[in-house]
Amino acid sequence: MPTNSNWYEKELIEEFTTIINHSFPQVGQLLKRCHVKLIQSFWGQQSLHFLPYIAIYCPNEIIAAVKAQISVFREVAKYVGVVEVVCLNATSLLHDPMSKIKQDNPRLWLELHWIVTQEKGQVV
Repeated sequence: MPTNSNWYEKELIEEFTTIINHSFPQVGQLLKRCHVKLIQSFWGQQSLHFLPYIAIYCPNEIIAAVKAQISVFREVAKYVGVVEVVCLNATSLLHDPMSKIKQDNPRLWLELHWIVTQEKGQVV
């Protein structure tokens, strides 16, 4: 059930990051080095049930620090109406030979490259 809800995604992510930055400034500093994305999943017959969750893609260097703050992320996500938050290692995803991110979502692939190269202080 494809929907054109790009505005919805942007608004939710903006609200999520704004609350994190204002209420938890140290955690907000971590998010500046990550890519935050709303994932829309549907389940049930005819995909009637919409379950959004937030994926936080992090460079390998800070994944442990981000995961240590998962309770903060989940608290804020619940406040903005999102069911779950997951942390994903962007470095590992980019180096996984079985990954199809480049083919399936080239923009996300570029975003992940950007955050991973920033961890090393390089620009592609």
